[in-house]
Amino acid sequence: MTGLGANGREADKDEDDGRHPGRRSTALKTVGLLLAGTLTLAVAAAGWVYWHLNDNIKSVDIDSALGDNRPPRAMTTPAPSASESPLPTGSLNILVLGSDSRSGAENRELGGGSSTGARSDTAMVVHIDAGRTEATVVSIPRDTLVTRPSCPLPSGGSTEVSYNSMFNSAYSIGGPVCAVKTVESLTDIRMDHYIEIDFSGFAKLVDALGGVTVTTDEDIDDEDSHLTLEAGTHHLDGEQALALARTRHGIGDGSDLGRIGLQQTLVKALLDQMSATSLLTDPTRLYRVADAVTAGLTTDTGLDSLTELVSLGRSLSGLTSDAVRTVMMPVVPAPSDRNRVVAEEPEAGELWESLR
Repeated sequence: MTGLGANGREADKDEDDGRHPGRRSTALKTVGLLLAGTLTLAVAAAGWVYWHLNDNIKSVDIDSALGDNRPPRAMTTPAPSASESPLPTGSLNILVLGSDSRSGAENRELGGGSSTGARSDTAMVVHIDAGRTEATVVSIPRDTLVTRPSCPLPSGGSTEVSYNSMFNSAYSIGGPVCAVKTVESLTDIRMDHYIEIDFSGFAKLVDALGGVTVTTDEDIDDEDSHLTLEAGTHHLDGEQALALARTRHGIGDGSDLGRIGLQQTLVKALLDQMSATSLLTDPTRLYRVADAVTAGLTTDTGLDSLTELVSLGRSLSGLTSDAVRTVMMPVVPAPSDRNRVVAEEPEAGELWESLR
């Protein structure tokens, strides 16, 4: 039973059991300092992660380089107010290139070469419909003969107009800026954004997602890409998925057209894997995916921050692989060279018209 003190009040329980109020106060202060320290470390860690991922991204100011002599931007309806939806919903056209750059040890190992140059053997125009729940991915064969327009060079000056040039020469000659200008010249469609991913970045992305599952209709045995697969369904890691994207000699007639089919299969497999992976509930995997994506990425300046990439990704959250149509630009063998192709008209023009 608690006794009464000299002033008639109950004696303090802490004093009765040998504890002192000062000690409890000190303990509370210590816990508070520990919590504050932990919070500070967490904020610092989050800040470092954001800086690291942001710093990964390389960018090119394509809009400034090309100026106003370009196809007009697509007409879009006004965006909803912030209270209705803070995310953009207008249509978008994005040029996505796969670069076989050999810069860096990882890219050289995966590329199987030691050259310091780079080419764009994978080129896709991604058209996202207004509302961003449907999309069309159009692959442009690298062997397509085109009129390559005059392109500004980073070092100053510009390239000459070139007729009957291979499509992928634009990137080799003038980098992302010339690749965008050549695509806009070919399609008469304004590219709102540019995204390029290299060998290493693609392989790391697939690994961070836990691999991808694809089904092939025929056996694949390609000495150049070092890929051997029997016809059927396979779960591929990053290096195998990259080899599949690069395979051409082990399928069909060995041309670039057969490789495009495999690349389009991979696009849908990646979308399926992203949908099946609970990134928001797995921070560790989310970081690995974000690190893999940004480390191998080059974008236009409109997408060169983590905030902008996240906003784009969130705006596409309703897009599933079933709502993505994959096609190849219609082509026919070039009259001047049967190993090359040219756009088949009027089919190619009608395709681009449908996406404007």
